[in-house]
Amino acid sequence: MFVRRSHRYLGVIFGIQFFFWTAGGVYFSWSNINHIRGEDIRSADPAILPDSSTAAVADIMRHIKEKHVVDYVKSVQLVNVLHKQYFQVTYNDGNRFITQLADARTGELRLPLSEKEAIAVAKSSLNRKAAIKDVTYLTRTNAHHEYRDKAMPAYAVTFAGNVNSTVYVSTEMGTVQSFRNNSWRFFDFLWMLHTMDFKTRDNINNWLLRLISGLGLLTIFSGFILFAISYKPAKRKFAGKKPDYTM
Repeated sequence: MFVRRSHRYLGVIFGIQFFFWTAGGVYFSWSNINHIRGEDIRSADPAILPDSSTAAVADIMRHIKEKHVVDYVKSVQLVNVLHKQYFQVTYNDGNRFITQLADARTGELRLPLSEKEAIAVAKSSLNRKAAIKDVTYLTRTNAHHEYRDKAMPAYAVTFAGNVNSTVYVSTEMGTVQSFRNNSWRFFDFLWMLHTMDFKTRDNINNWLLRLISGLGLLTIFSGFILFAISYKPAKRKFAGKKPDYTM
């Protein structure tokens, strides 16, 4: 009776979460991840071909240090911004990470993208034409925003029509950081329910998930125990009768 009652209440309490886990798993396994990431509407990145005229990184760092405090450098990367090559230098000034664009040929430092330039970058990232529905300038987002833990400031350029996606362009980095569409938003919602991390969505070691998954195993084991203790083998219909071998 104790096992039966425990199994019943555990099933009622945690059945909703079991449903979310299963529904999420079905959606994840049947979804086109390329569409969710926006890769189906993204144009191919142009090839980067550095040559002997490429500026020296040491010269670029000297230019940066003349205007800014550089605690340490995180990364240096060659990127294409509006059909021109730039060094994308990310460094820490002691308080936060900053990205500076520098002309790959002259080493001249570049200002962050304007709204017009960010729109042009967003348009060039698409492999099709689409009308712009909205443009928003972001300087900060909360933990639940679809553009979280990304480079700021940024422009959110929303396209209508068959694109129906928001392209986020970092003004400092000069490049597209992410594509967001309704499929991604639904995926993100289900992933939040799947991991039970209702803030960052990415912490799969949180104690709520550990607790519920442990109690979920207990629910399953109680079902096995209940089956074992209540199982009664079927009686043979002709038990006690001698077999008839006559034709």
